[in-house]
Amino acid sequence: MSQALLEAAGVIGGYVWLEERLFETLGGWVTTVPEPEAKLHLEADSRHHAWHASLWRERLPALAEFPPERFVAPPSPQVDAFMATLRASSGTVERLVGVYRVFLPRQVAAYHHHRERASAITDGPTIRALDLVLADELNDWRRGEYLVQSLLRDADDVRRATDHQAALETLLVG
Repeated sequence: MSQALLEAAGVIGGYVWLEERLFETLGGWVTTVPEPEAKLHLEADSRHHAWHASLWRERLPALAEFPPERFVAPPSPQVDAFMATLRASSGTVERLVGVYRVFLPRQVAAYHHHRERASAITDGPTIRALDLVLADELNDWRRGEYLVQSLLRDADDVRRATDHQAALETLLVG
């Protein structure tokens, strides 16, 4: 088995893991955020992440020696720590900042980078999945940022948002 195939399976498995964690996290927050607009937004985006996870699961290789689930894992210890901290975030502003100002911009960049490196000859189904997921993620990111801005009403809100963003960014680069 080629090293390239194993590496590609690891990347796709990381996408599955991330999208499933986002589905669970955003869906879990729906009942705990008080703002109706945030509830609706989180519910819709949660469903997008569930669908993205299923798209990526379809791309996992079926190898006799490795079950597909073997590849579904956090892409790095930093991402695992980030997701745990994101999930534990309290407050609607902090939660939305974590998703729409930290996670989604980085995930869009990763998907875009993957898309740019993919070969039209050998990666057709993966390119199609990337195009579909990127379209959703870009739209969700834009709408999420509008929602964050609508919730920043005073200097304390801005401070909480920037402090939380800095803490989460530090986890990813640390």
